[in-house]
Amino acid sequence: MNSAVIRDRLHEQIDRLPDELVEQVADFILFLAAKQNISLSYQDWDDRQWQEFVLGQFFRDEAEDEVEYSLKDAREVYQP
Repeated sequence: MNSAVIRDRLHEQIDRLPDELVEQVADFILFLAAKQNISLSYQDWDDRQWQEFVLGQFFRDEAEDEVEYSLKDAREVYQP
């Protein structure tokens, strides 16, 4: 199994966890990174890293939005 598949599976599993467990996972990742002297601080991110993060969030959110809206739905919400 390659690292891309492992990462995808981890993302899927983390997305299903309750918030308190996600916090524990994040703490554990910070612990492992510190142990290996890897900086995960957002303050150290350059413009490219932020851009990749934002694009990843945009496409992830877009893919998870299974609700479809029609023009009729929009007209019901927006009434001039």
